[in-house]
Amino acid sequence: MSDAVVHPIQPIFNEDSRILILGTFPSVKSREGQFFYHHPQNRFWKVLAAVCETDLPSSIEEKIQFLLANKIAVWDVIQSCEICGSSDSSIKNVVPNDLSVILDHSKVNHIYANGNKSYELYNRYCLSKVGRDIIKLPSTSPANASFSLERLIEAWKVIK
Repeated sequence: MSDAVVHPIQPIFNEDSRILILGTFPSVKSREGQFFYHHPQNRFWKVLAAVCETDLPSSIEEKIQFLLANKIAVWDVIQSCEICGSSDSSIKNVVPNDLSVILDHSKVNHIYANGNKSYELYNRYCLSKVGRDIIKLPSTSPANASFSLERLIEAWKVIK
């Protein structure tokens, strides 16, 4: 059974952000932890730390400072939807986020999708409003087992 859920996490960005990374919708663990990519098996933070050649941030505050220091904004395509647990494939009745919240108040010049589903949803719900293309990157989710950490890091180097 799917539940209607509203996105509980505010976007991370500031006026200097130049890169926007979009996921689909927070996982159950991220919703519980009230922060992006909070599941310990998600490789998002490891990948970004390696790409940015910095230490791995651990606390939420360190992660926020890390993103801002590297001019990276993070949010999700979906503002609310029906979803079973954390399954992207179960998402329906999508209401997209208003990305102008970030794009009108930052220097974002590249938008990246963390995985196929965020890429697909952005193109379906946001592209016509935003008018900016998105670049698809392989998902950092543990569900994307076909990509090793090393392979993810190599693919994600395009953001720098």
